[in-house]
Amino acid sequence: MKRGLATCNSSPPYFAPRQIGTRFKLASPLVSGTASGSLPKPPAFPRMKHHPIAIWSRLFPALLTLAFAATAWAHPVPDLPVRSHFASDGSAEIRIEVDPRGFSDNPEAINYFQKATIESLPPEKVKQMKDTADIFVGQRLRFFFDPIGEVKPKLTWEFRKLGDGGIPFETDDKNLLKGDETVLVGSWKTQVIAGMTGFRIEALALTPGKMGAPLCVMFVNFINGKQVERYGVLYPGETSFTLDLTEQGISAKPGGRTEGSVGVTATSGDWLSLFWSEIKRGFGHVIPEGLDHILFVLGVFLMTRKWKPLVLQISTFTVAHTLTLWLASAGYVKLPPSIVEPVIAASIVVVALENIFFKDYTHWRLLVVFAFGLIHGLGFAGAMATRLDSTTSLVIGLLGINLGVEFGQLAVIAVALIATSGITDAEKYRRYVVVPGSLLIAAMGVWWVIERMRAS
Repeated sequence: MKRGLATCNSSPPYFAPRQIGTRFKLASPLVSGTASGSLPKPPAFPRMKHHPIAIWSRLFPALLTLAFAATAWAHPVPDLPVRSHFASDGSAEIRIEVDPRGFSDNPEAINYFQKATIESLPPEKVKQMKDTADIFVGQRLRFFFDPIGEVKPKLTWEFRKLGDGGIPFETDDKNLLKGDETVLVGSWKTQVIAGMTGFRIEALALTPGKMGAPLCVMFVNFINGKQVERYGVLYPGETSFTLDLTEQGISAKPGGRTEGSVGVTATSGDWLSLFWSEIKRGFGHVIPEGLDHILFVLGVFLMTRKWKPLVLQISTFTVAHTLTLWLASAGYVKLPPSIVEPVIAASIVVVALENIFFKDYTHWRLLVVFAFGLIHGLGFAGAMATRLDSTTSLVIGLLGINLGVEFGQLAVIAVALIATSGITDAEKYRRYVVVPGSLLIAAMGVWWVIERMRAS
């Protein structure tokens, strides 16, 4: 999310202190005049470096911009998964999962396509969506077989169940598909030619004229039905590792394996690359993409700036969303976005209103933060959960994601601390920052609740 930040160019106003009694250590209470016939001159007080009005003149335009821009972000769009399946007999299939909402510049403003909705569309509309998926993939991905070079896959498109929750997205079970979110799955079946030594993909940069919003590309591979332990998370403009096609006898090795290619079993370097890529992805899903998550963290922050309760709340929130993200990624927990997203918005309202009606922090707050943290974890899972067969890959990947999310949260807290550091008086801080800030956050949350329930 690209957001502007307004600045304040004028000096903060100076308000002269009231003259009451001996407030300024005068010899006697103030009267209408002095021996010289003039009123005493009040002593000069230093101006506040960061007056609350000056602070809000900077923060309010930015928060207002976020509020208007974020109204479109309701239902998280999963990343773009590319899954390859290779067998020792040389047969291969490349599968690409495309959410049709990704064709739009504001995909999260649109609810998931339901199976019943797709079935009700005229055939020409369905064909148009499949043709658009071909164009979309052509603008986002390139495919390479070493040493031949780039290849152009011929994809066959079908609507399938959204690939999360532990249920394979390739399922044809009508009971699983009925009434659930669906996506387009493109399949390209081909044959590995003798001499091919590696397979890789490139995520193309999102240049002007291309459809859709930026998405990460998930690169997951299987050889003889076994998942390659290392998978890739590619941002636009990045190229994946090269999958070795010689290790399992898929292709002969007349020229040997491609240098640096990856086999089924990951090395320590593979794990480190995977861990780092997931840290980046976790951070990105908070800053700049997770506006509702950012506002929840700010709502937690506004209750208190004291380190101990602040650390307790953030730690509790982290434990809660980590738990549900892991359970959802392993396929044990699944709630539809039509429930998760409005509840996330409602959680923002609750913590913000609590800041207004309860002046002091109590440990009851931890229970509130933990409960809503569980829901936020399901929201993360909707966008980041990846169905993996390798337990080690799942653990390392989720550790990276959670660490990235934690870094994102700490960055939000750090910015908030710096922005409010000029107000040291507790009453002024509550009057000028906590209450108006919480009111604005609550208003955004209410707006999101209504918008997301309407979209559902």
